[in-house]
Amino acid sequence: MSGSPGRYGPKELDIETPNSARLYDCFLGGTHNTAGDRAAAARIGERAPHWVVGARLNRSFLRRAVEFMAGQGVDQFLDLGSGIPTVGNVHEIAQRANPHARVVYVDYEPVAFQAAQQMLADNPNATILHADLRDPAGVLNHPQTRELLDFSRPVGLLMVGVLLFLPPEDRPGDLVATYRRGLAPGSYLAISQASNDCPDPEIAAEVEGVVAAYRAVDEQLTLRSREEIESWFAGTELLEPGLVRYSDWRPDGPVSADQRACAYGYVGVGAIG
Repeated sequence: MSGSPGRYGPKELDIETPNSARLYDCFLGGTHNTAGDRAAAARIGERAPHWVVGARLNRSFLRRAVEFMAGQGVDQFLDLGSGIPTVGNVHEIAQRANPHARVVYVDYEPVAFQAAQQMLADNPNATILHADLRDPAGVLNHPQTRELLDFSRPVGLLMVGVLLFLPPEDRPGDLVATYRRGLAPGSYLAISQASNDCPDPEIAAEVEGVVAAYRAVDEQLTLRSREEIESWFAGTELLEPGLVRYSDWRPDGPVSADQRACAYGYVGVGAIG
């Protein structure tokens, strides 16, 4: 979500330039992408195989976070920068736990919006907004948001893999705080973000190569320090095991060596009291 304030708001369709949402879809094995996206994803995967593993770990964290929140009785979710629908969407996870769970997705990328619209056409308890998360008032006060979500009750706020695309001038910490202040006690906040402190020089070099590759994509990447990422949880109680690497947040199975090697980012869930 880089660019000047004049570019804020829903995006127009551009199938010529590789797109970050469609690249993520490629990494996850989805089909909502172009030949150009697939070629770019293949180049990134060849040079930085752990980035592809990390994309899948990011998706796995989303699943585990939603399952945890649903287990705490949360039955409504706001997924910011939701991306293109693929296997394991928030509404599928949440509605397995509670068939009446409600989900509002938000994405400004037109392919993500259109694909989600089609997927959700027969689901009265889930919708997607073609909107920009950098407009919190527009998102929180949107008629569809207000129709599905009751902000007097707990909400699961998901900002998974999206703040990576906000440059410093977009003030991601302020955006997180604005959304958090709109939530009732008992809500939860889940965040994942790539960092610039990978201890393995080979993996760190892979990540720098990915950052360089994304300069040819419609959105660029911003790596951040652990301290900055942790600061986004201000106003919440950071739950155990704290702010940890992707593979270390409440894993539900063995962690492979490749997954363990993806130590280039952090994830966490905070409880809003």
